[in-house]
Amino acid sequence: MDILGWVLVIVLFAIGLAGAVYPILPGALAIYFAFFVYGWFFSFEPFGWWFWSFQTLIVIILFVADYVVNAWGVKRFGGSKASVWGSTIGVLIGPFVIPAFGLIIGPFAGAFLGELVSGSNVKKAMLVGWGSLVGLFTSTVAKVVFQVAMIVIFFIWLI
Repeated sequence: MDILGWVLVIVLFAIGLAGAVYPILPGALAIYFAFFVYGWFFSFEPFGWWFWSFQTLIVIILFVADYVVNAWGVKRFGGSKASVWGSTIGVLIGPFVIPAFGLIIGPFAGAFLGELVSGSNVKKAMLVGWGSLVGLFTSTVAKVVFQVAMIVIFFIWLI
């Protein structure tokens, strides 16, 4: 039973880290759920109020940062609200429409089209599309760092 518990925890950690890159996966929530799986299989004893508060704060930061950093990238490059919405929709739909490259093409195309709809010229729309990619990559790096921190804190807490 111990092996099954650890396998589930590790699989959830892997899904969580994959979710940092592939937004359709639950990401931080999978890692957070792994802590519960550990508790159910082994014990909740190592995890006190500080552990749960800190991990919950990281999850909240990740959710907020995911959207804020992406919008920041679009806005930083002069994007409108339409391009922010387009980029967000592109992040969610892109991987389904074009499985291999949709994660990159989706937000770019969404921001580009959103900016064109708002009345900008093609040159500015391209710049805003680039900004959506800057925001996406910055967000991805931040998610990986915070999610690795969640996992490291988990193992430190066990020791």
